[in-house]
Amino acid sequence: MEKEYYPKNIEIYVQKYWEKNKIFEVHEDPNKEKYYCLPMLPYPSGKLHMGHVRNYTISDVISRYQRMLGKNVLQPIGWDAFGLPAEEAAIKNKTAPSSWTYKNIQYMKKQLQSLGFSYDWNREITTCKPEYYKWEQWFFIQLYKKKLVYKKNSFVNWCEYDKTVLANEQVINGCCWRCQNIIKIKKIPQWFIKTRNYAESLYDDLDQLKNWPKKVKNMQRNWIGKSKGFQISFNIENSINKIKIFTTRIDTIMGVTYISISPFHQFSINLSKKNNILNEFIQKQNQNSLSKEKLEKMKFCGINTNIFAIHPITNKKIPIWIANFVLNEYGTGAVMSVPGHNENDWNFAIKNNLKIKYVIQHQSKKLLQKKFILEKGILINSREFNKLNYEDAVHEITKKLIKKNNLKIKTTYKLQDWCVSRQRYWGAPIPMATLDNGEIVPISEKELPVILPKIENDHNFLKNLKKKQFYWSKIKINNQPATRELDTFDTFMESSWYYARYTCPNFKKGIIDPVASKYWLPVDQYIGGIEHAIMHLMYFRFYHKLLRDFKFVQFDEPVKNLICQGMVLSEAFYQIRKNNQRYWINPSNVYTKKDIKGKIIKAYDQKGKEVIYAGMIKMSKSKNNGIQPELMINKYGADTIRLFIMFAAPIESSLEWNEYGIKGIYRFLKKLWKLSFDYIQIKHVYKNIQFSSLNQKQKTIYCFLHETIAKVSDDISRRKSFNTAISKIMELVNKLKKFKLKEEKDKCIMRDALLCIIKMLYPFTPHLCFILWKSLNNNCLIDNEKWPVFEKKFLLKTNNILVVQINGKKQFTIKILDNLKKEEIFSYVKKKLLIQKKIKNNNINKIIYIPNKIINFVI
Repeated sequence: MEKEYYPKNIEIYVQKYWEKNKIFEVHEDPNKEKYYCLPMLPYPSGKLHMGHVRNYTISDVISRYQRMLGKNVLQPIGWDAFGLPAEEAAIKNKTAPSSWTYKNIQYMKKQLQSLGFSYDWNREITTCKPEYYKWEQWFFIQLYKKKLVYKKNSFVNWCEYDKTVLANEQVINGCCWRCQNIIKIKKIPQWFIKTRNYAESLYDDLDQLKNWPKKVKNMQRNWIGKSKGFQISFNIENSINKIKIFTTRIDTIMGVTYISISPFHQFSINLSKKNNILNEFIQKQNQNSLSKEKLEKMKFCGINTNIFAIHPITNKKIPIWIANFVLNEYGTGAVMSVPGHNENDWNFAIKNNLKIKYVIQHQSKKLLQKKFILEKGILINSREFNKLNYEDAVHEITKKLIKKNNLKIKTTYKLQDWCVSRQRYWGAPIPMATLDNGEIVPISEKELPVILPKIENDHNFLKNLKKKQFYWSKIKINNQPATRELDTFDTFMESSWYYARYTCPNFKKGIIDPVASKYWLPVDQYIGGIEHAIMHLMYFRFYHKLLRDFKFVQFDEPVKNLICQGMVLSEAFYQIRKNNQRYWINPSNVYTKKDIKGKIIKAYDQKGKEVIYAGMIKMSKSKNNGIQPELMINKYGADTIRLFIMFAAPIESSLEWNEYGIKGIYRFLKKLWKLSFDYIQIKHVYKNIQFSSLNQKQKTIYCFLHETIAKVSDDISRRKSFNTAISKIMELVNKLKKFKLKEEKDKCIMRDALLCIIKMLYPFTPHLCFILWKSLNNNCLIDNEKWPVFEKKFLLKTNNILVVQINGKKQFTIKILDNLKKEEIFSYVKKKLLIQKKIKNNNINKIIYIPNKIINFVI
């Protein structure tokens, strides 16, 4: 062991040892408790960012801790390798997407290995490899056979910039989730999986996820949008047709003043074929690539169809409007509009000068003519239902409509079927084809996987691609000419089942090995960002339910525990240049002036030009404020980076990147290294410690050691409060630094404490602890060591307060150890300065002692 701590000298050595000896390779072991810890797989974009490092460090700390508890721990890693960014990069760099992707994987894999993560690399998955997506294609065909998959011409979210379709979950505030371009609505043929068939299960089973963040579950509930209500049929005047509406407020049916229908409702589409004005209005709703100002003006716009519905109770005529605030995907795509008691209906009525009728009495018993009333209450203006309360009104109105045979009690969901078609090359080919007679058929399972046409690395990527795709698509099925499907799968398909394939990555007999999956699943701990709460995690859960129903996996849900870590923030700076564009400058190229409180007041670039400070914001390439992990590793070592990331903030909170904080962690590790080195230089014979033989100082440090083990164990396992666990370890190290080794017992205590500290820090700083353990234990290895165990009898009871009195009057309180002898307590209290001042030269006539409660000096 060297005298000084030099991370470079030890980390590569330790990593090579792990790799050579396959320390983290695991297999199913029925005699051993399993633990499956899974970080969300990265997209190989080129380089890891600190958000990746945080995610994977959390996973590795948990994995190493669980191994030390004696469990058989699986922690795999892989690559979400398909996707549009690779295709765009290929076009930009005049190369093939596969070349760009595999080059990035190679680089990022080295980055991960340099951080010492304990992955079973034998299970590495790359989703763009045919041996992986073959089974995805096979499963899609099985879904098609079970009629869970269909193709139809559909209005879709179209990103003009990326030239592809987006799922509803990928549209954020009307914009593409990736490029932020405003989306358009377009009608094209698309493949869908029937997610709606599982809406109820996806919603109800959230209650099983006891250890998922409430925020994630609420976001999913809102997205699924479960509503219990009523489907009511409204006759259309002079027609045999009906309009079905869905409502959750049947008590307001007497206040209906118009019917609102989505522009994309079939009724609207049929009318538009004969009505140019209506057709033009519907087309305008497709043009979502308008400015925000124009979109705001278009809000609550509609057109009167001049067709009337018949009220099912009053038989009065109600105008039918096509309104752009009605979602075709929700309910039936048509609503009974009650502007007196619904905000959207009110806004539309005000804008289009429509009648407003109140049927619920306001709490003040006054009608407010300039406001909609949302409260449930006593009915008014409702004929035979007047004066009924909400519950009675619902009962009576329901009974009447059931008699008329135009009401159904129904549960509806906002969740839509999953559009899995993407109009791009770099994705898993959809294994379907169309015969010349128009019949759609699956590719024979014997011909799977359907592999993408190979694209050479040349300067004509797009031209070469189209030419290749044309010849590739022409095939024969049962001697009949056919055309392959050119669309590829949404990449969320690959990232929705990888967790199950990790249990059997080399299994060739099917999509999942039933024996391996039964042993490893469900995932015990999943780690990823909150940004995946709806998109990935919804598809992830849905796909698991499909696999379950096909008997490939057990259990209703794929993951027991979920951690959503916060973002990593960093200072960002920019200058305003031509065309008012922001030019972002890397913080390493900026000089700053700060006030007394450390707040940045001015910033300059390397040429002395002033730059604007944008504050602490999320690290990103676009803001040029990312920190390269390898730069920090080269400077401070992987262990320092790992420990800082786990110490700087609670895992669910944002982490502000601060190199000053990193330096502090580096100093702490050097302190621990020196403490261990100095101890090793001392020669002594180690003996087991007998607590009863220790003096007060020795007992105090020994008890604090066990208190530390107890707290750190609880913080890591139950609370997932890693920053407080590290803080407690630091506190113990600082106490040991002051603990003088005067006798053999002191040395024995120091050895016990150092060994426990090294074990507790091992999940966080495995390289350093590997070397320290080896040096302290005659070349023994730490990787198979068990987590330290505390003894309750040595724990400090902080609630054990002793009241100190003189002649029955309280002077102060002190904390004491419950295992101290009476004489030790008397001696300890007498030495207190306050007691000495009060007693002075007086004789103590008597000491009254009630154990662990009161000590009273009678003078």
